Amino acid sequence: MNQILKWLKEKIIDVFKITDEVMRSKAVETIEHEVAELDNIFGILVLGAFIGIPSPPIHITMELLPLMDKELDIMLDKVLTAHDPLGHLFSVLGVD
Repeated sequence: MNQILKWLKEKIIDVFKITDEVMRSKAVETIEHEVAELDNIFGILVLGAFIGIPSPPIHITMELLPLMDKELDIMLDKVLTAHDPLGHLFSVLGVD
């Protein structure tokens, strides 16, 4: 009887550990998605003049441009592959 209870206790602990791991994974995915969206919003706020919304004063924009290196690279890549969707697909997949 004691071994059955010990086995049951271990199984319940295993279930709780798995549940904890799944919940932590979902929380991390949610936070990563929110960070990506905040990066997009930041890019739109700083480079809003390209899409027709008012941009911040130029001295603030110039101070923030070094932080926008990744976004500028993505924007230039999108502009270069805008008329070539097949080329964009191959660039995403890493096919040379």
